[in-house]
Amino acid sequence: MPNLRQFRVRELLKREIGEILRREIPVETAGLVSVHDVILSNDLKSATVFVGILGSTEQKKHTEKLLHQLQPRIRGQLSKGVVLKYTPRLRFKVDDSVAEGDRVLRILDEIEKDLPQE
Repeated sequence: MPNLRQFRVRELLKREIGEILRREIPVETAGLVSVHDVILSNDLKSATVFVGILGSTEQKKHTEKLLHQLQPRIRGQLSKGVVLKYTPRLRFKVDDSVAEGDRVLRILDEIEKDLPQE
């Protein structure tokens, strides 16, 4: 179970990385990018950043490549904005949970429409 320090660092990284992505990645070409969660290693030296990308399939692929290319720049800006002994190495993973949740809600709506009205 993560301790209070890890929780606070996770939340700080989530907020700061979200701001950096908002500044660095243009919405027109990459879609809307949001940080869903950050998982830290026990020593706080590496972090997995789960991001959600809303946009077309082409925008999602482009954004995934862009995140990997911009990783050193994002880490550099993170080190300036967050004071930690070590700036964590970042690894980005696309999190499709919001899109999946939306798909499930649409299916439930269709099922509800097909039910006979009482």
